[in-house]
Amino acid sequence: MNSLKVGCLQLDLKKGNNFKLVEEEVLRFKEDNCDIIVLSELCVGGPGSGNSDFYLENFEQKFSALARTLKAWLIPGTFYTKEGNKTFNVAPIFNAKGEIVEKCKKNFPWLPYEKDVDLSNEACVFSYNGTVKIGVHICYDLWFPETSRALALKGAEVIINPTLTPTKDREIEQVMVQATAAQQQLFYVDINGAGEQGCGKSIVCNPDGEIMHKSDVGEDKFIVELDLHHVRDSRKNGIYGLGQPLKSFRDHKHFNKMYLEKDEEFLESLGPLIAKNEQNEK
Repeated sequence: MNSLKVGCLQLDLKKGNNFKLVEEEVLRFKEDNCDIIVLSELCVGGPGSGNSDFYLENFEQKFSALARTLKAWLIPGTFYTKEGNKTFNVAPIFNAKGEIVEKCKKNFPWLPYEKDVDLSNEACVFSYNGTVKIGVHICYDLWFPETSRALALKGAEVIINPTLTPTKDREIEQVMVQATAAQQQLFYVDINGAGEQGCGKSIVCNPDGEIMHKSDVGEDKFIVELDLHHVRDSRKNGIYGLGQPLKSFRDHKHFNKMYLEKDEEFLESLGPLIAKNEQNEK
């Protein structure tokens, strides 16, 4: 697999009860043959964990059917859900058969504003058809570089971040997406809501930190094709053939030990930390 085609929906959302709109807009991508379709955080029910009508269990079958109809993988934003006496903000990952392959939990709820939501310590990475590993952030997770490093060390070549930001710090987040993409040498897809839920400004960056797509404040439905050769070349030969931060971190005996969950086979496959011209001579 040489590329990943991602359908991105920055929708004009009401504060809540958006399922019909989401369903209609997702189905418009049916003829585009996307590999995976992504929506913004809490796009169906809106913020606030108190209303159980919009918990994940009430929508699993609906989005399962949508994924099967599309014959594509689907991340329909996020939902609150209960696990025992805890409440998490989770992004369900549906494959093209409509099966949930992962429920990725938000590590850092937006405290003190996102009340009564529990923290998670899971670095969520899933495999798309066994061809590319995709990590998941949820909104505020972006602000903590330790989380993106954890995803990269587990082999993620793409991070997808369903976001709900209605505040004036959105432009700071856009800068963070660029920085994260370059630091971790991966594609970063950050999809915000618009309308009553968010201020838009979704952004996609490549492993060199370059902007591939940048939305305005209004509704924006777009497709990006992620060249997987690009991310693999960047990690082996360096950004622009220069810095190789992932390999440098791998080889640092002290900092490397801070992360217990790593894909050692993947990290070794990147090859030695040498200049690109030296690699070409071998």
